[in-house]
Parts: sequence; C-alpha cells; structure tokens
Amino acid sequence: MNLASNLTRTAERLPDAIALKQDDEVWTYTQLADAVARFAAHLRSRGVEPGDRVALSLPNIPAFAVVFYGALAVGAIAVPMNPLFKYREVRYYLEDTGARILIGLPGSEAPEAAAELGVEFLGVGTLPQVLASTEPDPRVEDRDDDDTAVLLYTSGTTGSPKGAELRHRNLQSNQIMAAETLLEITEDDVIMGCLPLFHVFGMTCALNLSIAAGSTLTLIPRFEPGRALDMLGRDSVTVFIGVPTMYGALLAEASSRGDDADLGVSSLRRCISGGSSMPVELMRRFEQRFRCIILEGYGLSETSPVASFNHPDRERKPGSIGLPVRGVEMRLVPVADDVESTGPSDIGEIAIRGENVMRGYWNKPEATAAVLDDEGWFRSGDLARVDEDGYYYIVDRAKDLIIRGGYNVYPREIEEVLYEHPGIAEVAVVGMHDDHYGEEVGAYVVARDGAMLDPDEVRAFVKARVAAYKYPRVVRIIETLPKGATGKILKRELPRDA
Repeated sequence: MNLASNLTRTAERLPDAIALKQDDEVWTYTQLADAVARFAAHLRSRGVEPGDRVALSLPNIPAFAVVFYGALAVGAIAVPMNPLFKYREVRYYLEDTGARILIGLPGSEAPEAAAELGVEFLGVGTLPQVLASTEPDPRVEDRDDDDTAVLLYTSGTTGSPKGAELRHRNLQSNQIMAAETLLEITEDDVIMGCLPLFHVFGMTCALNLSIAAGSTLTLIPRFEPGRALDMLGRDSVTVFIGVPTMYGALLAEASSRGDDADLGVSSLRRCISGGSSMPVELMRRFEQRFRCIILEGYGLSETSPVASFNHPDRERKPGSIGLPVRGVEMRLVPVADDVESTGPSDIGEIAIRGENVMRGYWNKPEATAAVLDDEGWFRSGDLARVDEDGYYYIVDRAKDLIIRGGYNVYPREIEEVLYEHPGIAEVAVVGMHDDHYGEEVGAYVVARDGAMLDPDEVRAFVKARVAAYKYPRVVRIIETLPKGATGKILKRELPRDA
C-alpha cells in the first residue's frame, strides 16, 4: 500500500468536504487531491523516482500536505525538517539523506544549503505557479508495506540526529489505530493542527489521521495561545492534540480572560496529550476550566509514534501513559546489562515491539543495533514502572536520572511537586555538577503571571514534601524555558553548573 492512497480514497468518497483550513483559506478534498496530483507530475518531470528522497522544510500550511502526499504518490521518501533550521542543520539533513529536491521557504537559509550541495530548491512561494502550469497525474505508485515512506530525524540529544525509517505500514497502522480506538474520529470532526506536521505526533495524529478519516484539519503555522484559543471556538474544533506546554499556555490565556469568561469551546469533545509527561496538577486545572477530559499517551519518532495510551473506554489514570495500544507490545527491561529481570514494582527501561516500530536508522546499522534487537524489541531510553493493572508510568528519561551521592532522584517526581506550587507556571529539574555528591538536584522555575517567587521559599516548599536527598538545593527563577519545535522543554540547553 501507499500512504498517499488515503487521500485518493477520501477525495472519491467526500469530494466537497473540507480537508484543510487556515483562517480564510479552505481546501476541499477534491482541490487537495488535484494539487497533489499536479505536484506529483512535477516531481516526475524532474526525474524523481520511487525511493528517491524529497525534503520539505515548511510550517503548518496547506502546501505541506501537497508536497508530502505528492512525494509519497511518486513512491519517494519524504524528509520533513523544521523550517527554522539554519544552514548547518539543513545541510546535514540533505547530505545524510541524499535528497534530490528541497521544497522550503525562500527567506530561510535552506536555499543556500541546497545550492552548496547541488540539490534543487523550490521555493514554496512559486508552488501555485508550478501547480497551475502542470497537468495532474493522479497515479499513486504501488509500494510494499515494508518500503520506507518517511525519514524522521531524532532530536539529536546525543550525537548527530538519526533518521528513523518509518515504513508505509508503520504510519498506516498507527493512524488507523489512533483514529478508531483513541480519538474515535469521523468525517464530522474538526481537528486542530497545532503540532508541527514535520514532527511525528502531528504527522500521524493530525494530518494522516484526518486525511484518511475525511475530517477537517484546521492549521495554525505557529502556536500562539491567544490565537489558538480563538480558533477552537471559531472553527468548532472537536479534537485538540498538543503537548503539555500548549495546555499550560492555553490555561494561562483562559485565566487572563477571566475565570468566568465563556471560552466558546463547547464543541471540544476530546483532548490528547503526548510528547512529554503531563503534570497531574496541570491536567486537573485544564480539565476543570475547559470541561474536557485529557487522554495522555506515549510514543517516539521511532514508533510512528503512538505506543501506549489511556483508552477512552477504559479507566483513565492521571499521571499514567496508559496501556499498550492495539498491535503493540511493551515491557520493562533492566537498565543495567548485568541485571537479569525487573519485578512488578521495579523501575526499568521501556521496550516496544509491534507494527509501529521503525525499520531502523537511515544508514546507521550500529546505532540501529544498539536499540533494536533481533526479535524486534526497541529500547526507548525511557524509565518507567507498571502497576498491577498493566498501566505504565514514566519516571524519566534514562539520561535525565540524577544520582546524588548514590541515591537516585527522578526529575519528574520533583517537577510534579513543584507544579503544585500556586506561583509556578513551568519547571524543569536537572542534575547539576557537584564535586561532593557527583550531582546536585537543580530546578529552573518560571513564575505565573503576577507571581513573585523566592528561591528559598520554593526550596522549602519541596523540602516539606519529599525525602531530604531529593529536594532541589539549586533553584533558579527564569523568564522562559528553552523549547523545541513541538513545545517540548529542552533540558539539554539548561546550564548544569551549580
């Protein structure tokens, strides 16, 4: 199968239904399918063949869907990248993938990187002229289920970013599962596309899922809480998909409009959170104000992404990432190689196996072998525990574990406590370098609007609620935390000097 066939089928079934919206710009499924057929014809005229790599560096605009599905339709491998990338980053992606063509923003540094490598560059501003001058070619190349559809690069926390090879069947099975069992999507739904489509969460759970189901995807190129909140009401959004920082920002925006203000979001029926752990206190406050339940899940780029979720038809456990989804197995494996097993209450590293797991890392067999064994189990690098009902609870990333004087401190536990503080909006707990203990617990804290925070008071707040070795000796009040494209807090960018 070819993932692009979903658009063809939906356009035949619902030709006049709205596929995409961006403010006043509206695309029906017929219009989108026609544009994709024209772009596919253009790629064929440029000599792009099945298996070639087509890079796209675009924000959340309708052109993303045109380029993405056009590339897949000719059997090429799509390589999405962040449009904010600088020259060095764009060059790395193009070199590593051997991309034939790059479609991006002309005012960025992408054209320079493409020219340096001899890669054809197509500015998105010229796309309308290209489509208008090209006859549509509606053919969708047959692809094997195991053929690579997308190269999605990891964040590069350690070493250079690695391209996860996601196959057509990986992405197809994951979007079908998410649509049917988690979101229960129909053609009447309106999904809000806040998450970057170049990221696996937005690509699968917003774009691919919406196109296959025949629902409407309303796009916002850059997440702004005020604009997003207005769009929820304006477009009668039924499903919101975001990361915890987006929920925090929406909650702050709602508070600024008054506790009794009508937010106009009565159409909202389901909220989904992933990307990083949702603080329980934030979940509670958001649900109370927006009157909509948040279902939290878990996944990675390497797992297409959804691996586990709090299912709508089962008990929801706040703080848990839920149960493995259909077609996926999960288990805990020892963090240390010399430990034979983990007991029911022990903490271990999450391993995942199923139809969602990537083929491997592009041209990196050693990196692939380090995380993917011969039986298909992928080691996530995330630490978790599992309760008696089989629900998983993320403790932390293995690399984020703080070892203070021989004692393990899990940053998420301390962050949950800090989020209970009435004056704290956001927080990140990290290990600080310490000559005596090896590592010291440090907390970077962002105050809520109007709140005055004192480091000593914050330190005492946590000290009263956790064991003596766990509370943060270092507390730094800052204006904002560094975040990635999806809004995920980037702890690696925080200074570690105590």
